[in-house]
Amino acid sequence: MPRTPIWQSIATTLTHEIAGGHYPPGARMPTEAALSSRFGVNRHTVRRALKRMSEDGLVHSRRGAGVFVAMKPMDYAIGRRTRFHQNLAAAGQTPGKKILHLETRQSDTREAEALALPAGADVHAYEGLSLADGQPIAVSRSIFPAAPFPGFLDDLAELGSITAALARHGIADYTRASTRLTAKAATATQALHLRIAENAPLLQAVAINIDTTGMPIEYGHTWFAGERVTLTLSDPALQDAQMS
Repeated sequence: MPRTPIWQSIATTLTHEIAGGHYPPGARMPTEAALSSRFGVNRHTVRRALKRMSEDGLVHSRRGAGVFVAMKPMDYAIGRRTRFHQNLAAAGQTPGKKILHLETRQSDTREAEALALPAGADVHAYEGLSLADGQPIAVSRSIFPAAPFPGFLDDLAELGSITAALARHGIADYTRASTRLTAKAATATQALHLRIAENAPLLQAVAINIDTTGMPIEYGHTWFAGERVTLTLSDPALQDAQMS
């Protein structure tokens, strides 16, 4: 009778343990040293087992961090009213936000055009990290016109929510005017924030939000970790969403 390779037996054991919930989605697997000790083999054998599991989409490695159980991608709806907290609540996950950078500066050409501002007009810039159950799923950059929203960045820092900060400035409602979706490769910085490999696939959404009068109030870029998020167009009225 042919003998099952040890590495394959290890992969099968760990796969069954993942399926049984011993290692939940997003959890860090034991180190190669710990697995070598557990199964009485060398690290090369463990590495081969983990490689096969990675090829099967069960785990993925992060440079300098270890091997992690792959998460089931969550559905993230993009519609006329895309709200981060509501989307995650609908998916049964706890939303979280981390502010990475806030500044008021002059707009560049593309930002001024998107927000219908004079060239070089001042804007508020926000960069942040979005989390689901503590796991990073997206990095984002949003640009807002500065003149209508004095003190906006202070409100955003206090409230931790774009929607809440806009409401404090009299924007009771805003909608998505356009969305452009593009596939990108993660830069080194994005990979660091998202805890993924450099050049891992990202889904980039470039959007313009408008107030009830039709004036642009937010020009945003969001880069979603491709292995953790599935973008869905939730509103048939969103006719101008594009894929490229």
